[in-house]
Amino acid sequence: MTNRSTLGGSALLALALLLVGLTVLFDHALRGWRLDLTANHLYTTAPGTDRILKSLREPINLYFFYSEKPATQMPDIATYGVRVREFLEEIVARSGGKVRLHVVDPQPFSEDEDRASELGVRGKPLDAAGNQLYFGLAGTNSTDGHQAIEFFDPKKEEFLEYDIVKLVYQLASPKKPVVGWLSSLPMATGFDQQTGQMREPWAVYSQAQQLFDVRPVDAASGKIDPDLSVLVIAHPKNLTPAMQFAIDQYALRGGHVAMFVDPLADADQSGADPQNPMAAMSADKSSQPGPLLAAWGVQFNPKQVVADRGHALQVSTRQSESPVLHLGVLGLNSSDFTAGDVITAGLSSINVATAGNLEQVKGAQTKFEPLLVSSADAALLPTERFQMLFDPNTLRDGFKPTGKRYVMGARVIGNVKTAFPAGPPAGVTLPAGRSALKESAKPLNLVVYADTDMLTDYLWVHAQSVFGQRVEQVFANNGDLVLNTLDNLAGSADLISVRGRASFSRPFDRVERLRHIADDQFRAKEQELEKQLRDTEEKLTALQSRRNDKSAMILSPEQEKELDNFQDEKLRIRKELRAVRAGLDKDIKGLGNELKIVNIIVVPIVFAVVALLVGLWRKRQHPPAVTPLSMKAKEAQP
Repeated sequence: MTNRSTLGGSALLALALLLVGLTVLFDHALRGWRLDLTANHLYTTAPGTDRILKSLREPINLYFFYSEKPATQMPDIATYGVRVREFLEEIVARSGGKVRLHVVDPQPFSEDEDRASELGVRGKPLDAAGNQLYFGLAGTNSTDGHQAIEFFDPKKEEFLEYDIVKLVYQLASPKKPVVGWLSSLPMATGFDQQTGQMREPWAVYSQAQQLFDVRPVDAASGKIDPDLSVLVIAHPKNLTPAMQFAIDQYALRGGHVAMFVDPLADADQSGADPQNPMAAMSADKSSQPGPLLAAWGVQFNPKQVVADRGHALQVSTRQSESPVLHLGVLGLNSSDFTAGDVITAGLSSINVATAGNLEQVKGAQTKFEPLLVSSADAALLPTERFQMLFDPNTLRDGFKPTGKRYVMGARVIGNVKTAFPAGPPAGVTLPAGRSALKESAKPLNLVVYADTDMLTDYLWVHAQSVFGQRVEQVFANNGDLVLNTLDNLAGSADLISVRGRASFSRPFDRVERLRHIADDQFRAKEQELEKQLRDTEEKLTALQSRRNDKSAMILSPEQEKELDNFQDEKLRIRKELRAVRAGLDKDIKGLGNELKIVNIIVVPIVFAVVALLVGLWRKRQHPPAVTPLSMKAKEAQP
């Protein structure tokens, strides 16, 4: 017994010394090395993130407000809190000392809590006593500017890198983004000739003015300011060749463009005549982008409208007392949005009307990424069927869905060629020393939607006057979609390149598959048992019905035998069910043992071997210097 105890203690001591030695060895041999072995490279920042961090000129302070003790009571928040903190530390490590992180645990009624509120981080109430959970980020720059993420929502985990890098970018570039707005629709404040009164700006235009420096672009000027962060083009129509050329050159210089086109723009007032309403209804209300979209690799047919029976909304008409389905007025939901794009992330509903279809031009070198798509219960119908439409029910006549999901919004990225290969159009004079670009100087960043009606108020917001003030009630996310688009495009190309990534929380896929297989087997056995139970009960009932004596409550020998057989069969099947469940546990335990062996034995051995090899390599690269004293000692040896 003494030898065994001594041996056990010696083994533990040897393991402890080995662990300490390996730790010291790793600390010296692998100093400064960073290796991301996670499946989705969660700790590997995007190239755009690295470029933004390297471009920082002034220090930025980040304040991570995190209520650690309350978070421990919420496993999801606690796990995500570790993920957020580790990523912030990664940002600091890659910033070259420009980003400084301060972790703050605000206590109730403390100065830290007041500081969090002052910087824009809001706590979530936990109880009636006033305790709050803080889980947000605030940043400040050298000019006292500040930005904040009020609360890190675990549901938006895949956009963690984008949100944090966006905050850093906004602090490094505090100037308000400039948005040029070129529209043939009456979106801004102006005089309405039909009503003879001043009109209110569209809600989406008014919201954009609050967040950006919105500058109207005169379509007749034939010029685009080079300092624009984003150029919005809403319903391009009757653009002069000079203006088309200016847009083309702006895009080739790397300008960011948000374009809204439409095969049938309801708000298009061209051809409007108060004395002849029918003339306005029959007028051409399609967008005319000219050669621009085709040069950017996007195909748009203004003579086709997406009709979608799966997303059709009910509308009221004068011809019908009750609302009817309109195949051209669609209510899209989150299943129709690209979940991995920051523009559509978190949105739940988008309403469109008589939207067109977008496709990538064959052979285009650009990357075409859908943002909004129809359901599979859709088809393309001629635009003429929606003009002068009095009864939407007629759209269902002969409707045959193709099973294809049509694209109504897309992001386009890449290098393109000019839409004017023959040079500037007649009458256009370039500034001195400047020549027309033939291809992209910087990659194109374009977001295009095949609908302009989505911008109108009636599809997403209800405005009413309350005590003389305009109050807007939002019932769809159209405005959020547009502002997300502008916000994303207003950043640098590096920021746009930072996309959503996989979630930090990863399920045990193999374990889940094992459970599903066993559950299927278990369910099959259960159904077999239930079937045999029903069959036996039917047999017992049949035997009982054949008895005519008054002792019907007493089982006959035949019934007793049948019941015994059933009980034996029932025990057998239950035994098999237990075996299936035991087999599941055995497979899961076996998988757990394999993981333990890999993590406890294999991985340390691999790292130890790597550290030894690195140490030997460094030793060979930097041999010890030979001093004159050591040489004399060596010569003195016989």
